Amino acid sequence: MCETLRSVGLDIGTTTTQMILSRLWVENKAGSFSVPKMEITKREILFRSQVVQTPLEGELIDQAALKTLVQGWYDQAAITPSQVDTGAVIITGETSRKENAALALEAISSFAGSFVAATAGPDLESRLAAKGSGAAQYSKEKGCRVLHMDIGGGTSNLALLENGNIVATGCLNVGGRLLKLSQGKVTWRSEALSHLPAFTPGNSVTAEQLEDLAESLAQVLEMAAGLRDVDERFAHFLTREVVSIWQVPSPGAVISFSGGVADCIEKKLPGETFGDLGPYLGQAIKKSDLCRGSYRLGQETIRATVIGAGCHSATLSGSTVFYRKIPLPVQNLQVLPLSRNATKEEMKAALQQTEEGTGMLSFRDLFQGDYSALTALAENILWATGGQPVYVCLPGDLAKALGQKMALSDPQRPILCIDRIDAAQGQYLDIGRPVGSALPVVIKTLVLEHGGTL
Repeated sequence: MCETLRSVGLDIGTTTTQMILSRLWVENKAGSFSVPKMEITKREILFRSQVVQTPLEGELIDQAALKTLVQGWYDQAAITPSQVDTGAVIITGETSRKENAALALEAISSFAGSFVAATAGPDLESRLAAKGSGAAQYSKEKGCRVLHMDIGGGTSNLALLENGNIVATGCLNVGGRLLKLSQGKVTWRSEALSHLPAFTPGNSVTAEQLEDLAESLAQVLEMAAGLRDVDERFAHFLTREVVSIWQVPSPGAVISFSGGVADCIEKKLPGETFGDLGPYLGQAIKKSDLCRGSYRLGQETIRATVIGAGCHSATLSGSTVFYRKIPLPVQNLQVLPLSRNATKEEMKAALQQTEEGTGMLSFRDLFQGDYSALTALAENILWATGGQPVYVCLPGDLAKALGQKMALSDPQRPILCIDRIDAAQGQYLDIGRPVGSALPVVIKTLVLEHGGTL
């Protein structure tokens, strides 16, 4: 028996904003005499909005205009926020660095539906783009290594895939809108280019200068792909967030592209078509070593991230879950990774590091032990949480037993235990209302340049 979920994806990018609405099919893939295993088995896009300029008011996001856009798209899709079951709003690139980014993200997420995750951060964007572009599926079907580059207005988000699995991500401040141009003059410059005085706002620039800059940016991408030795330029374009992809050799991988700049790789557009570097960068990539070997454009280019947000942001917990006195959905639970052998003092110390003294205790290694060990774990968690609601996630099918044990020991305590979720440091969880015997979960990051996290 299938159930369906309506999922919305909204991408607020450096240059453009767009939305999709999709339907997700959920089925029990376990046998008749097994623990249910709920999986998302099919995804169908029901509505695609226009791709429009991201509404800005000076150096801030125009929240009122953004809300009007979303309302108009909901009207066109003939849906209301109350009919949306899940999804994600992701804010990306230069827009995520705006001073009011956190406020805008939270406001639009709340407006879009009760379980539409507010998300930000290059790691998540890299993952969503790799899935939304079709690169993950291509890697799985071909059994090959793929380096996916989602090149937008402000950043390039990279994901390295092995047989469909994302093994590393990274982000560079390389994009088509690092400069804004009008009639041969620079009208705006990203901080990523502040070390280049020739491109100071107000300066006149030639097509040759812009081509040289685009070639240099393409060479930085070659460095990231392992196709060129890293030089001093590379450090100028690294984001402040931790990157891991550079430690994983990627030469020989099929290179896949998405993002707005990907549309400029095969099309030779006039230089100032979009009033930025996009066409120059697209052509520089086409001439670079990135396109000398095996490369492909994603099935989706400019829509890759929004399709990832709308179709691939939600996952499902296992079916041996326990929840009591927890109003669902619950959002923005900070993940606190712990060993199964963590002491109650270590659990308490982890919780005290959060702003509200609560978070998702994530035991990432499988529990091993008898009933007495389970009892000890339950007692330690109850002691560490000190009367606060209990949130626990586990990798194996133990959540119901652990939750029931805690409920017997403390009948009044709000408790939520979920399984089959592998959440890591720096991530947050949103957990929705039941779908069959499972709970929908969005694993996300909330890294913003201004104001930290939501």
